[in-house]
Amino acid sequence: MAALVIVVAFLGTWQLYTVVSGLDEFVLPAPTAVAGSLVDDRALLAENFAVTATEMLLGLLCALVLGIALTALLHLSGAARRGLYPLLVGTQVIPIVLIAPLLVTWFGFGVRPKLFIVALVCFFPIVVPTLDALGRIDPDRLKLLTTLGASRWQVLRFAEAPSALPALFTGTRLAVAIAAIAAVLAEYSGSEKGLGRLTLQSIPQLETARAYAAIVVLMAFTLALYAGLVALERRLLPWSATSPEGARSPS
Repeated sequence: MAALVIVVAFLGTWQLYTVVSGLDEFVLPAPTAVAGSLVDDRALLAENFAVTATEMLLGLLCALVLGIALTALLHLSGAARRGLYPLLVGTQVIPIVLIAPLLVTWFGFGVRPKLFIVALVCFFPIVVPTLDALGRIDPDRLKLLTTLGASRWQVLRFAEAPSALPALFTGTRLAVAIAAIAAVLAEYSGSEKGLGRLTLQSIPQLETARAYAAIVVLMAFTLALYAGLVALERRLLPWSATSPEGARSPS
């Protein structure tokens, strides 16, 4: 309810500012103009949304698979962690505008270069909290399993991995927000369709309301993904899922 009040107050302030300031609509469209574009341009928005949503979902899936595999490797091998972890940190400072033209040259204007960029940006937020959680398992619990004859794989499977699942969900939720930014930037660098491409085209055409409408659609999709992950975590891990207010759910 509090979030709804904040949103309504923000939209009201925005609408009032556009009226009082006298800014041209191509500089800052009023919320009513953005809402009108959502209706009038719904077919165009839906067509481009399908492209961006595909890039985000498949990119997140690639990042999740890659992140879990890398996390397991770094956790199980000290040599791999010492050698690869600094390189993984380094990949996060590579400017997208630097590598995007190269990816377009290799793979064309299709979905593959966008998947690479989304996965590259998103896998690190998944790896870091999950790897940290794997290293914080109760030592007494690990010692008990070892005493009972559990193999290294069994310790990972039955103790470490389940305990790290909340951190994996946390990292994935962070990656969802970043995926939207990565997909838009990837489309800016070279794309035939997508909400990012639509935004880039709309602004020079003085269709600023359409550009804002595209961002509203992207924001709504991102929030839906985030809410879906929260609901899934609560269902699979009811003992550790965090409520929107920050309190732990009762077991």
